[in-house]
Amino acid sequence: MHRRRRSDRSSGGAGLKAGPPPESPDAYVASLTGWQRECVTQLRQAVQSAGAEEVIKWGHLVYLSGGPAFLIRAEDDRVIFGFWRGQRLQQLEPRLKSGGKYEMARVDIGEQTNLDFELVARLAHEAVALNKSLGNPTKL
Repeated sequence: MHRRRRSDRSSGGAGLKAGPPPESPDAYVASLTGWQRECVTQLRQAVQSAGAEEVIKWGHLVYLSGGPAFLIRAEDDRVIFGFWRGQRLQQLEPRLKSGGKYEMARVDIGEQTNLDFELVARLAHEAVALNKSLGNPTKL
């Protein structure tokens, strides 16, 4: 698989700007700095083709398709790429860590993490397909 590496530039500080929750996905990205902003931008581009609705919910990016399917959340030292039915996707991405409700699993992305954006897109498509076939994961 083709792998791209995010740049090794450091933000020189926290990846998040303090303030009220962003009003839109674009405002969320604009609130980020450094490598977190670059990572979130690349993840957003990779998941667009899945056709999920991108919204701000719980202060970060959430992708809806018949209910929540996946999320992107930047923190000071990582970016989380999480899935409501992520435990069902672990065969595609072994780095998915189980935890939380609704079969949740996530990949914690650090500044030096290599990402396969074709795999990112495939995971997003699979998450949308799971919601289509199984329904809203929060309505079990």
